[in-house]
Amino acid sequence: MGQPDLDKSLLSKAKKLKAIFNVESNFMDNMDYDYCFQKGIHVLATSPVFSKPVAELALGLTLSLIRNIHGSHQSFIESKETYGLESNENSFLLTNKKIGIIGLGDLAKSLVPLLTPFSNKIYVYDPWVPNKIILDQGMDPISLVKMFDTCEIIYVLAAITKNNQSLIDKNLLNKLKKNSCLILMSRAAVMNFKDFHARVKKGDIFAALDVFPIEPVNKKDPIRKLKNVLFSAHRAGALNTTFTEMGDIVYEDMMLINKNLPPRLCKRAERETVGLLRSKPISIN
Repeated sequence: MGQPDLDKSLLSKAKKLKAIFNVESNFMDNMDYDYCFQKGIHVLATSPVFSKPVAELALGLTLSLIRNIHGSHQSFIESKETYGLESNENSFLLTNKKIGIIGLGDLAKSLVPLLTPFSNKIYVYDPWVPNKIILDQGMDPISLVKMFDTCEIIYVLAAITKNNQSLIDKNLLNKLKKNSCLILMSRAAVMNFKDFHARVKKGDIFAALDVFPIEPVNKKDPIRKLKNVLFSAHRAGALNTTFTEMGDIVYEDMMLINKNLPPRLCKRAERETVGLLRSKPISIN
């Protein structure tokens, strides 16, 4: 259990090895996955435990963005508050908005039920998920270009792979319409932060960030001065209850494996995709 480097020479010494649990929940490029698949060794991550906490914070960030809850609070503390209609100059409802989701994984599966009471106009981009699955779940598949052209609220929930680093660049960001919201909850590397800074600095869109390219963020990083961004210091999933649940699902899956049954609670590395993932360790958790 953990996240150690495990090459074939080391793995081959563990003659009775049945499972490897990555308890930071990232499938990293640090072990011989082919050897594990060949020997029937389960490679598992505890990522499902983070989905609900991250989803709930994502909704909270969204509501604060579109109603400026955080800004209104700070203005009141500074005795600079405004009242009534004047205080809602750039506010709007989440109800019936067009919502875009990038990545239909565990995070999205926990977030969508929280969003559907507000809107059923949910569009998904995920090249690893068949359109039928998206449609069967009551959502619509969409291209990235069309999503950034039409959606008013976009959630970035995708894992980082060798193919999608800096996927969200100036070409997409410049398509965002006025007062749209971009909420990044998964991995910072999916977005080109230089392009993001330039786009958000124009002041006509809003964003919320829970992850950053380098953490902790430099105290003098100019991103801190952006007025229309709501910041969260990579804290979405870090709850005591989350880590307790992590231990629970590891234990339950270990019990299944010891009965020669497949694990059911942790996320399993897939032969076809695990080699494409490019996650990196989290320094503070």
